[in-house]
Parts: sequence; structure tokens; C-alpha cells
Amino acid sequence: MKNYFDLTGQVAVVTGCSTGLGVQMAKALASQGADIVALARRQDKIEAVAAEIAAEFGVKTLAVPCDITDTERVNAAVDEILEKMGRIDILINNAGTGGVTPAEDVPDEMFFNEINIDLTGTFKMARAVAKKAMIPAKYGRIINIASMYGLVGNKIAGSAPYHAAKGGVVNLTRALAAEWGKYGITVNAICPGYFYTPLTKETLDSEFFQANARTMIPLERYGNEGELDTAAIFLASPASTYVTGDIVPVDGGYTCM
Repeated sequence: MKNYFDLTGQVAVVTGCSTGLGVQMAKALASQGADIVALARRQDKIEAVAAEIAAEFGVKTLAVPCDITDTERVNAAVDEILEKMGRIDILINNAGTGGVTPAEDVPDEMFFNEINIDLTGTFKMARAVAKKAMIPAKYGRIINIASMYGLVGNKIAGSAPYHAAKGGVVNLTRALAAEWGKYGITVNAICPGYFYTPLTKETLDSEFFQANARTMIPLERYGNEGELDTAAIFLASPASTYVTGDIVPVDGGYTCM
């Protein structure tokens, strides 16, 4: 029986792989046989994640500390990964941040920081991985984690810098897909809605947010652990050979209304 999503022998780099959705997606790819590089700023966290994934799935793992806003560090991290793992087949650009402030009160520094991490950092990682690994190999799968807020505005939590940055990620995805398709590289974006993580559970379970879910989300609930994984597996796999420049909301239908 053919496994359309088999990733055995492939190397996947996941940024922001110290907590939450990054770890979940790394485990999802490992469950299909991919070797995993956990990349984030906190070395102790990514070493623990890498050890946990290796023990659970029996794949090769590597922990690489990196600030994705630092061009020199990004280039050095990609060089280290290629030296130790030999290749990079999959890149999930998951690292990001998100501040909540009314637009009229947003300081310049907050806006610049959001763009620098979520948009510029995503580009720096994609640029380095494509140039050093994927273009030479004539193969690659880049998955940018944007947000449903990269597609629409919102009234419940002012976060204009986040919307701007993630909207940039959405169209950056299309631009890179258009340029790099000739090298056998696909570039797609996932736009998650609200998902339960250790950091969001208390907020999402509040009466206000539960009422918001029933009003704003066709499925009338927030996303559970694992519900983002299948989209990541599909876009990372050989099954998505003819899918590029695509924007995939995984938001319970939030952006369809």
C-alpha cells in the first residue's frame, strides 16, 4: 500500500520549534519519517524538544539555536545543518510574535519588531535555505506559517502590526513560489486560526472568547492540538508536487464569512 505522505530520509527544519504549534508540526513530520532540525533562540528548550522527538519517533534530530532576525546567524545555522544533516528538504517558517495594542497607540518599535520577526525573519530563513540547499538540489518544500489575520482584520484584539506582517508573509509566499518554481521548490502558506496551546488555553476558554467562537467561526470552536498537522504533512510531502503559491486557511471557516 502506497503511503503518499512518506517523508523517510528527508530533513525538515522547523523554526520557532521550542513550544506550541512548532513542536506539534515537527512531531507530525517526524511521524512520517522525517529527520527534524529544531530551530529557535532558546537552546535548552530546543534540545529538550529534539531529544523528545528522537525518543518518540526514532528519527535523527538536531537542535540549532538561532535568532531568525540575525542574517549572519541564519546563514551560519543553515551551514551547520547542511554540515551535520547533509540536506534540507523541508522548511517550516513558524517563528513569530504577536503584540496586542490599539492601532492608534502602537509605538514604532512594536511595529518594526513585528515586521522584523514575522516577515523579514521568514524571508531570511527562506532565502538562506533556498540558496544553500534547495536550489542546488532542485527540490524543496517551504511552508510559511502566516495567520488568518494575514487575510482579514479583526475587532476583538487590536494587532495591526501582526496583520501587516502576516499579510506580507501571504504575498511573500506567492512571490517566492513564482520565482523558485523553476528549481522544483514549492512555497505555500498555512493561515491558522486560533489554536489551543499552553499559552492560549486560559484565554480561549474564557466566556468572551467562547462566545466569539460561536459567533465568528462556522465550526463554533477553536482548533485543537493536531488539527494543523495534516495540512503541514500534505504541503511537506511528495503528494503536493503540483501545489505552490497556495494559501491554506486552517481556521474552522473563520475567513469564509
